[in-house]
Amino acid sequence: MKNKATKRQNYRHTPAFILLFLAKKDLYGAALLNALKEEMPNYSIDSAVIYRTLQELEEEGAVLSYWETDISGPAKKWYKITEKGYDKLKQLRQDILLRKRIFDYFIEEYETLK
Repeated sequence: MKNKATKRQNYRHTPAFILLFLAKKDLYGAALLNALKEEMPNYSIDSAVIYRTLQELEEEGAVLSYWETDISGPAKKWYKITEKGYDKLKQLRQDILLRKRIFDYFIEEYETLK
């Protein structure tokens, strides 16, 4: 079981992953959660975090939502990335690349201890 600190670290990059998936195609919340779980099975996340992050991204103008009622079943709230969202995704990519270099350094140095 993961501790709270590990979960917070995972959630830190949730906006990046949400924007990445929305850059590929519009999705509704449950479909987004399923896509995350399918593509990244080791990324532990729950629906509350997804919906909270979508709301924050919408408030920032990084995503827009719309209701789809033409499909069978109940109406679904879909999300799409905006130009501001693409800009944010680019910034998040830079942040992740920097962190990756830091983690790569750690792993390389750790390997020298063996």
